[in-house]
Amino acid sequence: MNGNDTLHPDIQPSISDKLRMSGVSASRQRAIQQALENVNKPGFRIEPSAILPLMKPVTWFPPMWAFACGVVSTGEPLASNWSILLRGVILAGPLMCAMSQTMNDYFDREVDAINEPDRPIPSGKISKSASWLITFGLIITGFLVALSIHPYVVAIAFVGVLMSHAYSGPPIRAKRNGWFGNLIVGLAYEGVAWLTGSFAITQGVPSSETIALAIIFSLGAHGIMTLNDFKSVVGDNIRKVASIPVQLGEKKAAVLASVIMDLAQIAAISILVMKESWTTTALALLLLVAQLPMQKILIANPGEKAVWYNAFGTLLYVLSMMVCAAGIRP
Repeated sequence: MNGNDTLHPDIQPSISDKLRMSGVSASRQRAIQQALENVNKPGFRIEPSAILPLMKPVTWFPPMWAFACGVVSTGEPLASNWSILLRGVILAGPLMCAMSQTMNDYFDREVDAINEPDRPIPSGKISKSASWLITFGLIITGFLVALSIHPYVVAIAFVGVLMSHAYSGPPIRAKRNGWFGNLIVGLAYEGVAWLTGSFAITQGVPSSETIALAIIFSLGAHGIMTLNDFKSVVGDNIRKVASIPVQLGEKKAAVLASVIMDLAQIAAISILVMKESWTTTALALLLLVAQLPMQKILIANPGEKAVWYNAFGTLLYVLSMMVCAAGIRP
């Protein structure tokens, strides 16, 4: 679990030129250069106010929601299982997802210095050694909460840690290729969290329908992650991170993301049809149709609209997850 301590010598001299060629302003170039110096400074620094931003609370919602979807899909009463639901949601979001974010910020600190120089590590508010202390604290706390739910959930949490390291850290560092990296994140944030929610309530093997939906929405999340990569195109180009927008170009990446998300929802709706759950089928279809004009806007101007679509269009996708979870209940 160790990142590079120095910038790659064959890349460092050309960063200024590449930033200028990318149209980065002079003031931002200075901020980036300072951030690149900060990320590998020795010593231990930690500003308490920077801990929460390091854990990126905005990213916690998808796994928390997926865990809740897994719970709902079982058909078990929520009132009598509220404690498991609460602990599971905390485990999925403020602990395991936060852990994956702090780990990612450690390994991605040089890329973040270019894309987001105000992040806690590039800004110098938290040193790389302090970020690891926070990461291990989240892992240990997560294991304790998982144990309180069920011993098997500890094993699932351990798999989550391994997936986070495979995504961000050496030797795999799957995020260097968007096809693999996005798949790992989708499986971890949606599939693993969904199935954990189902298992935590029933403490048995999830139904075939809930396993199918967990996989389907995990694959669809590949599109969400592609849209998330639009904000990092400049740094990814410089650091040779092969995200989907870098590999395909922004317009093709936007088309791909939209198609993947739509196909996932169509597959989920087909399960509802087989279950003859007509009300939820109609709701899921309405949510899908509502996304289509928004996707048209996204594809027309992906560079500017990716963040907008991730905020609003993706919300409809996420709502469809819960609709489908309710639709397969026994």
